[in-house]
Amino acid sequence: MWNRRNALGALGALGTTAALPALAQFRVEIAGIGATQLPIALLRFRDEENSSQPISPVIRADLERSGLFRFVDGAAQHDETGSPSFNDLRGRGADALVAGSVARLADGRFDVRYKLWDVVKGSDLGGQSLAVPAPDLRLAAHRIADAIYEKLTGEKGVFATRIAYVTKGGGRYALRVADADGEGGQVAVTSGEPIISPAWSPNGKELAYVSFESHKPVVYVQDTSTGARRQVANFRGSNSAPAWSPDGQTLAVTLSREGGSQIFLMPREGGTPRRVTQSSAIDTEPAFTPDGSALYFVSDRGGSPQIYRQPVNGGNAERVTFNGSYNISPAISPDGKTLAFVQRQGGSTFKVMTMDLASGNLTTVSDTSDDESPSFSPNGRFLIYATRTRGQEVLMTSTLDGKIRTRLLTSGQDIREPVWGPFGR
Repeated sequence: MWNRRNALGALGALGTTAALPALAQFRVEIAGIGATQLPIALLRFRDEENSSQPISPVIRADLERSGLFRFVDGAAQHDETGSPSFNDLRGRGADALVAGSVARLADGRFDVRYKLWDVVKGSDLGGQSLAVPAPDLRLAAHRIADAIYEKLTGEKGVFATRIAYVTKGGGRYALRVADADGEGGQVAVTSGEPIISPAWSPNGKELAYVSFESHKPVVYVQDTSTGARRQVANFRGSNSAPAWSPDGQTLAVTLSREGGSQIFLMPREGGTPRRVTQSSAIDTEPAFTPDGSALYFVSDRGGSPQIYRQPVNGGNAERVTFNGSYNISPAISPDGKTLAFVQRQGGSTFKVMTMDLASGNLTTVSDTSDDESPSFSPNGRFLIYATRTRGQEVLMTSTLDGKIRTRLLTSGQDIREPVWGPFGR
């Protein structure tokens, strides 16, 4: 509703399916330096060149994007079975070491193994063995990166999670699903009419979205593995901006069935909606708090678009944003402590911002000026958003302080409305 890019919002037959061609590969560019980086040596995995997907470059790219690691030369090559020279590694400035191997099994799968060492203490931090088919080699690498990240930081990694986003090219719209690094993109839905507002279910098995295939906005929910889908909101007027409750049983949607655009709750399978907001203004873009007790949303009830919070079981709406005259697209961190949103600054500059909800302190995340649709990673460490830079529509990931930004580039397509999926897949 408040999306400033009108191309996807214009009223605009839908072909579906999970088996359409993959999107061209992304190119990742990383900008910025983290304040504290752990020096780590990552050795080339033994025999990884004999597989269709080398493992160590994917692990390295994942860990680099986090901004928490700095890579140093690991010197002598060995695999997970070898005994590293800790003195040599300390002399090279490494605090940790990763080594591994890739072997093809008799059934055609690949056995991917790795081990992690604490170089400072001279200790073995454990490892893992994953037997995967060739198409899952990248996923295996992401899962190894997650395990390393968690062991060394104490937090869950998000490299094996997925993102969804919308593209427009050649007069067609597509809802796509990809790995968190933008690779391995697959088309979930394609249409000659606009597709907007994708939202992951909490279990990562379904996507809600809005399709204009019937020349009006209708909310669908689609199974990401089978492609099966169902209508959940097709009432008179507009049906838009779906958001999942934390338990996955309820959708918040914006409906104009009673006149103006207001927020309603309805069962995940569809059914009778229950109105939540009560105003004569436009209320839209709902986002549940992590405990499901309240909604953040955008309303112009005060004269300009601002972000409000209201209990789902009734009560008054409380205004949250006061800095600036135009604040939209709220997203809530998994711990409920941080609000991300888009703020218009001046006449035509749009920036991704974060707000510490306890103090009200604001941080500018982006260094671009045409940002939209921020979404938190499931560990709350990163944001993904869409923007325009160097004349291209791109996806960007960033740490919450904006110090480490990763640009995921495509060629020849508009790319918008990214949303980061949950843990698990």
